[in-house]
Amino acid sequence: MSKVYEIITSKIIEKLEAGVVPWHKPWGSAGEPKNLVSKKEYRGINTFLLGCSGHSSAYWATFKQIKEKGGKLKKGAKSEMIVFWKKLEKNGENTDSAETTEDGLSKRFVLRYYRVFNLSDVDGIETGEDKEVNKIKFVPIKKAEEITEGFKTKPPVKHEKQRACYYPGLDYINMPQKESFESEEEYYSTLFHELAHSTGHKSRLNREGIEDQTAAFGTKTYSKEELVAEITAAFLCAEVKIEGVFDNSAAYICGWVKKFKDKPKMIVLASAAAQRASDYILNRSHD
Repeated sequence: MSKVYEIITSKIIEKLEAGVVPWHKPWGSAGEPKNLVSKKEYRGINTFLLGCSGHSSAYWATFKQIKEKGGKLKKGAKSEMIVFWKKLEKNGENTDSAETTEDGLSKRFVLRYYRVFNLSDVDGIETGEDKEVNKIKFVPIKKAEEITEGFKTKPPVKHEKQRACYYPGLDYINMPQKESFESEEEYYSTLFHELAHSTGHKSRLNREGIEDQTAAFGTKTYSKEELVAEITAAFLCAEVKIEGVFDNSAAYICGWVKKFKDKPKMIVLASAAAQRASDYILNRSHD
């Protein structure tokens, strides 16, 4: 595998292992990732690589483009990778990875990459994106807030990036901006999912799916943890009497349970762990 392919594969695995699951994203943004100068949307794997980066802006640009636009990178700004196919033509014999054109040239395509920065990490360039994003007027749900604040050992909840995930090593949760969700119900359902993950920390319930650092994406341990978190979220949504998000939870749960041959047993085991996690968050006895 070439270096570029290795970089792409590692990037995808990194995103998935960080809990960024692209098919479970009930919050919005300013649209699909696009180039600042050309305004063209990125395609293929680039959509995934940029879309899961956790940035709030839809616009991306190279360092050179930012400089030409009069922008300045913020301290700590990090670039993301973009890949593209470059056509090379030269005289010579045809190979398995090349085609011979009518003029006798050997034509082949080579995968290349370059780096781009998100406009949220740039000062001095206005895009008017605030007008493009359909934001809700977020109204807190009282019962959901009570449950969240009542979680006595709750880790810090930050809203720094457009990404929902729990970081076990640092023991904190990051959530997308509240106004970027499709509804208040979706926000709390997602927050409950991440709170559920946090109960697995060694200082709380010490659950294998969180504390086992070898539990890679797609393994049974990882999959069970996702089941536990989503079932816990469903339990907590029931406590709040949140309706309208169960279909999403059910589809998500079904997606993970396919990993197991003994599906009924796994659901029972995950549900038991979820009940324990739910009781822990609600400060109920879980003996």
